[in-house]
Amino acid sequence: MKLRWLGHSAFELISNNGLGILVDPFIQANPACPLKISDVNPDVICITHGHADHFGDVVEIARNNPNLVVITNYEISIYLQRKGVHAIGLNYGAFVRIDDVEIRMLEAKHSSTFDFEIDVKYAGNPGSFLFTFDDGLKVFHAGDTGLFSDMKFVIGEIYKPDIALLPIGNIFTMDPQEAAIASRWINPKFVIPMHYNSFPSIAQDPEEFKKSAHNCKTLIPKVLETLEF
Repeated sequence: MKLRWLGHSAFELISNNGLGILVDPFIQANPACPLKISDVNPDVICITHGHADHFGDVVEIARNNPNLVVITNYEISIYLQRKGVHAIGLNYGAFVRIDDVEIRMLEAKHSSTFDFEIDVKYAGNPGSFLFTFDDGLKVFHAGDTGLFSDMKFVIGEIYKPDIALLPIGNIFTMDPQEAAIASRWINPKFVIPMHYNSFPSIAQDPEEFKKSAHNCKTLIPKVLETLEF
């Protein structure tokens, strides 16, 4: 599996079969991402919740790719279907399998609205995703979340991800210290911080997180750097 950070909470995952998954496709308005929408061509997009910095450019990407499948919560899936996008709605604990990847939606503690609409609208429950690849590798994308106990008792003890992508920015999510606690509870082999330094309000030093997340190996990729697992 190949993993590439696109800045903020946007990640590209490429399975061993070549399936391309884009999580939280915040591209053109993402100050940390140098790509254009035309530079990405995923097979699957996963959206954790409705906020603009996670919903991102999904509609525009879908217009350029009629075979694209979007996996998200039920409410966002209905919104996208009405815009002509092929979207599948899940709720906590449910999964779909696409090619050689099982995609499961899990919980997150956050809010979820279509905050880019003139009238802010409800966008269902926020979520996280667990990606299980055919070789057994498991990647957990936490979405935007605060610390909550199921990170230990459900995500850590039942699903046991190998790689955890955790927000550290504070203000809207966990700060580095809480993210380090989450890392210890989940106990993956690798942890990657996200959702920081995209904007001044979420400025953080990932090295401070690394000092606290000492139970596993912390990887701090540069934007557009590809990691192989």
